[in-house]
Amino acid sequence: MDAVEHGETFIVTRDGHQIGELIPLWRRRRFVSRQEFAAMSRNSPAIDLDAFRADQDAAADHGAGGAYED
Repeated sequence: MDAVEHGETFIVTRDGHQIGELIPLWRRRRFVSRQEFAAMSRNSPAIDLDAFRADQDAAADHGAGGAYED
């Protein structure tokens, strides 16, 4: 378990056949600074805002009536 905790991965076998893998669970950071986010986003594709809105409208059921409608 110490090895897994330090990043090692192990293949679990039974009778010489692989049946599983023991891998570490990496803890993710919850906070990303504005500078890190900007650096990660620098090479992302541009967003077509009209297409994005059309996708959102297509996914939302505007005719279902909300919880506050009569």
